Amino acid sequence: MTIKRGRRGGNAQAVKIVVTGPFAAGKTTLIRTISEITVLSTEKDITDQTKSRKAETTVAMDFGRITIDHDLVLYLFGTPGQDRFDFMWEILGEGMLGYVLLLDADRPESLSEAVGILAAFQKMAKVPFVVGLNRSDGADPDAESRVRDALGLDASVPVVPCDATDRQSVKNVLLALLYAVVDSLDVAAAEA
Repeated sequence: MTIKRGRRGGNAQAVKIVVTGPFAAGKTTLIRTISEITVLSTEKDITDQTKSRKAETTVAMDFGRITIDHDLVLYLFGTPGQDRFDFMWEILGEGMLGYVLLLDADRPESLSEAVGILAAFQKMAKVPFVVGLNRSDGADPDAESRVRDALGLDASVPVVPCDATDRQSVKNVLLALLYAVVDSLDVAAAEA
């Protein structure tokens, strides 16, 4: 499966993917890196920058699109990461095929903040997901083990190191999610 830029074909199936995670994990950046359209973003200035290396935060959503091939287009919806905007999580999660839980590997509190976000998403939909470790220097078994333990992840859930500013790295995260979706469909078909 390859991801390519292009126009959505008339026969392509469009599916919804949500990118969620804690504040400042890199969700907006990830979507901007991979989207073939100008990303619709609802960012507002942060008034207290003493606690953040960011100047803006998403308050409703980010929206981007990527064509996988002539049969499939992904619509990417980024959620706000702050708890005060958590009402948007369920709205954006409606009808999703799967989601990416993005964490900031450089910010230890990102992991503890992700616990509640993951619980909310697991409660709203039983769909495949992957965990992306943004700002990670590659595969680190210790970091992956910490993430798996803290989030209570099943061994089948992919944990993918990534750089949200690198197109190939973002592709790897999305492909891991698409493969998880295909695997879940195969399991459902075998059980039917």
